[in-house]
Parts: sequence; structure tokens; C-alpha cells
Amino acid sequence: MSLPKDDDATLSVRWSQGVLLKRDVFSTVERGRFRTESGETDAVLRRLDEVPFWSFALALHLFSRERRALALARDLDVGPKLLWAGRRALVRGFVDGVALHLAKPHGDLAYFRSAKAALRRLRRAGICHNDLAKEQNWLVGRDGRAYVTDFQLAACFNRRGRLYRILAYEDLRHLLKHKRSYAPEALTPKERKVLAKKSAVASIWLKTGKKVYRAITRGLFNFTDREGGGRRLVNDAPVLAELIRRNPAVRDTAIVAFADRRSGVGLYAFVEADQAALEKTLRNELTAARGVKPPEHIQIVHALPRNASGAPRTEVLQLVAMNQLDLIEPMMKNEQDRAFLKDILEQRKNLRDRFNFEVAEMDRPAG
Repeated sequence: MSLPKDDDATLSVRWSQGVLLKRDVFSTVERGRFRTESGETDAVLRRLDEVPFWSFALALHLFSRERRALALARDLDVGPKLLWAGRRALVRGFVDGVALHLAKPHGDLAYFRSAKAALRRLRRAGICHNDLAKEQNWLVGRDGRAYVTDFQLAACFNRRGRLYRILAYEDLRHLLKHKRSYAPEALTPKERKVLAKKSAVASIWLKTGKKVYRAITRGLFNFTDREGGGRRLVNDAPVLAELIRRNPAVRDTAIVAFADRRSGVGLYAFVEADQAALEKTLRNELTAARGVKPPEHIQIVHALPRNASGAPRTEVLQLVAMNQLDLIEPMMKNEQDRAFLKDILEQRKNLRDRFNFEVAEMDRPAG
């Protein structure tokens, strides 16, 4: 399925292709640059030309909801600005930040104050997001503020009736669930009451509709995890990790998913070992095992980046795998972290989907 001629004509002269962020049965999302009247700007494109015919009607419905919500929220400064919208493609501004589950803002009270302020602005505009339970729809900006993205399920209201109040309440409750995860000591008594009381609509949804939703998304649409790796990340990655660890030269491994223009979703294995030549051996072993498809990329690293508890920092490794290098810098705590990652960045394997926003962030001193 191709884009309408007017959409294609606009994008051919104003859009510069960049990194693929996501591809599923509802759209293709990529990061690049868009030419506006004031010059080029970092942006994100959602397009429907690679959507299968059997999901197109729903994809177009979700696209229309996002287009309307983004237009209404254009000047609220709570998320990406709508830069251009066609019939089957739209371009929104790029928010310089990372998803909540990657940034992990533990104890960051200013962030959650900013998040509540963002919800208040959305409420005043009559917009209910309806998908804020997902951490990937909350962004932690480089400026420390909260932003929301992915308005495909958003509902816009002219009047603040009962349905609007219920949906706005659920948006707030989902934000408070994230606050409970990252800053539980900061919850007020009133916020704890909101957390303890689901709306009747939410309760009914959990008992009925959500079960159907999960059956459809996990069965028919193959959505099984928040990182977008689908069944390969959920089912295949643990098997591959176990096979890799069987090699006596391997100390540890971490496997992450990335969007791939050829296969849709790829797996990237970072293997902690000393032998650079081990990559070929591991690939042969995984191919011979024949249980699951080997990772698209295997990179031998001298050491995996780890958090305070010793677990691999998969949030950083995923950004490396996705070539989102400029988003790693805000997550580095000190020069030691930067030096540690420099070797990993210089030897990374996914060079197919690159773009010139891959500036030498890791070589710059902290400002």
C-alpha cells in the first residue's frame, strides 16, 4: 500500500529519513529531519504505507485520533508538536528525552510535579490520553521535565461530561502508579486514595475488555512487551542468553531488541568476554542449536555496563542497538561512565540504520 500522492510529494521534499524506531501492524515510525518554514528540525514520522490490509481500518482510526489530539495540544508544551499532517502520514516534533522505563527517575520529585502539570494542561484542553499506563509513553526530557507521546488512543472532548471526568481520572491514576514505582515516599494522602480507587469503568475493563485486548494484541498482533521486541525478545532472548552463557569463555550476556527495516524486529546480543574472535564461534553454536533464530548482531564487550545492584544496564544497551546515541549522554553520571561506554559505541554492529544526529556526544565533556 502506497501513500497518497500529495502525502508522498510533501515527504519527498521535506523529510530526511533517519532511524527506524518502530514497525508494527498499525504504522511505521522513524526519526529523521523535517524541513519547516524556519529550517530543518529533528522530527518523528508516522506513516501507514506499510500497514497490512487487514489492520488498515483500525490503523487509520488510530492515526486520525492522534492527528486530532496533536493538533489540539500543539501549543501546550506537553509533548511533540504537530509539524505536518497528511491523509496517511504525519510528522511530529522530536522530544529530546528518553522513555520513563529507560530513564528510571528514582526519587525525582520535580519530574513528577512536571508530569502532573502536563496532565492539568491536557485536561484544560479537553484531551484524555488513555494510554499512560505504559511507561514508554512518558518521556523524561533532557531538561528534566515530563512529556507524553503516542496519542493514538487519545480522546478529545468539547464538554467535560462524565466520560471525560472518568478518563481524566484514569490518566491521573496511571501517572500516580508510576510515581509509586519511582518516588513512593512522595505520594500524598490524597494521591494514595486515588491509587486505591479505580473508576467503575476501569474495574469493568480489567475484568472483561482487557482480557480480550490481551488476547488480540498478544495473539493476533504479536505484542508482548513494552520495548517492542515482541515474542523474539520475550521468548527467544532468554533461550539465546542461556545458550551463549554455556560457552566457557563468556562471563555474561545481555540481549535487547531494536527496530529493523528488513525483519521488523531484530535482536542484539552484547557478550561480556575477552576474546574478540568469539563472535564467530558463538554464531556458529547458535546456528547449530536450531532452536531459535540467532541474534542479528553479536558484539563482544570487555564489560557490560551495570547498575548499582550489578545488573546489566539494558536501557543503555538498547539505545546503542537502536543507534539513538545522542539520547545516551543524559544517562551518563560521570566521565568514567562515558569512558566505559566509548569502546562499546565504537565497535557497535548495527550500522545499517544510521543518521547524522549521531554526533560525538560521548566524546564531549559534561557541560
